Amino acid sequence: MATSGTATFNLDLADIIEEAYERAGVELRSGYDYKTARRSINLICSEWANKGLNLWTVEEGSVALVDGTQTYTLPADTVDLIEHVVRENAGDVNSQTDLVVTRISVSQYSAIPNKLTKGRPTQIYVDRQVVPKISLWPIPDSTTRSLIYYRLRRIQDAGSPASNDMDIPIRFMPALCAALAYHISMKRPETAPRTQILKGLADEAFDLAAAEDRDRSSITLTPGAPF
Repeated sequence: MATSGTATFNLDLADIIEEAYERAGVELRSGYDYKTARRSINLICSEWANKGLNLWTVEEGSVALVDGTQTYTLPADTVDLIEHVVRENAGDVNSQTDLVVTRISVSQYSAIPNKLTKGRPTQIYVDRQVVPKISLWPIPDSTTRSLIYYRLRRIQDAGSPASNDMDIPIRFMPALCAALAYHISMKRPETAPRTQILKGLADEAFDLAAAEDRDRSSITLTPGAPF
């Protein structure tokens, strides 16, 4: 049996949009059709970030702690933090130590009587604003420690060039095509009879991809869950 011997199949942005329009039963005819599809793709990716943990968007990061500095800014594309520790004596094979930092809510943080207490940080408050920030308590009392964290970042935008590849693994490609077809059908009155069918197919495709995109260990990371 002859096979291709390759496993490099992928769809660029133009392919995804064309596939979605075909599924919706309409033709891609104008620059505006392309523009509105690209906008829908970005909204779909934002919606997926709200649905939970996307393993391919998990990244490790670090913040060098400064003596007397309580609040630090995270990268602007951070969705949430899922794990965090304070690392002491980084790089020393004999004494490097990671110490767990407990995440607290805004209510718990506001109830701390003396927020100016200094020491080794044991608690962290994640302020998920447009530009996310973290506040540590106690306030760091040295410059020999760093905060090591794992974060969920945003899925990258579709961008303008039709040749762009999407920032998703191949297992989510069917889900993106199905979701975009559904979004297109909601915008085109002539495709109304297909809308509910396309929604069902989009939900099914996402559920299949999300079920595959799981940590295989016995512990599941859930963004925003209490620690």
